[in-house]
Amino acid sequence: MSLKIAFTDIDGTLLSKERIPSEALKTEVARISRNDIPFVLISSRMPSAMYHIQEDLNIKNTPIICYNGGLVLVNKESIHSTEIEHSILEVIADLNTEKKFHISLYNNDDWYVEGMDFWAKREENNTKVTPTIKPIEEVLTDWKTTNKGAHKVMCMGDKEELDIVMESLSLAFPDELHLYRSKDTYIEIASKEISKLTGISTLLKNSYSDFSLENCIAFGDNYNDIEMLNAVKMGVAVENAKEEVLAIADDVTDTNHNDGVAKAIAKHL
Repeated sequence: MSLKIAFTDIDGTLLSKERIPSEALKTEVARISRNDIPFVLISSRMPSAMYHIQEDLNIKNTPIICYNGGLVLVNKESIHSTEIEHSILEVIADLNTEKKFHISLYNNDDWYVEGMDFWAKREENNTKVTPTIKPIEEVLTDWKTTNKGAHKVMCMGDKEELDIVMESLSLAFPDELHLYRSKDTYIEIASKEISKLTGISTLLKNSYSDFSLENCIAFGDNYNDIEMLNAVKMGVAVENAKEEVLAIADDVTDTNHNDGVAKAIAKHL
């Protein structure tokens, strides 16, 4: 088997219980790096929430795929960007005129929230990135002037409120938006044009033209990893993955809290 490049999800897949790369992972990534096998982070996270993990793994010169494929960076420069249109963002904001749930807006390395509420503090703790506090109306006004959209929107709050948001956006934008609900209290919103697989395909074409999907191994745990794991030569699920992910994986490794990715690297690379 000729596996020449690795792609890995972060949250629920790569990090230890302390939300950092383990020593075993660092050792394995260093070993494959010496053998010229790139180890590429692919996540719904923003760039700054991935850079510190790259530094911990000593792979900061490796490309990253952010926002589930919405932004692909090589040497911190964009080679691909797909944003949610401004008109759609206005509809999302209008659903929250009474401020019943939290909205986070992301564009490249900018993250905006209306206040440091429970949800913002939780994301800050998880990602080690601090958002900019600014009213959504002001952000959208600025973005309209500069012709910007969002690489990602996060809606967080009570299940009942998010049920309404989910139904409204599903009906209004069935062909424009991908709505991903990792928990009852989260809705992650991105353009329907992108996925982790489109991100991988873009990066291979741009930076690793000698490689194909037949040369790729990928690691994941959640629904948004299924297409990626299905497409690559070796799709590996961590043991704590969703049932649907375990069902389609080529191999299942240990949990993320028990060095699952490190063990799979040692086995396959």
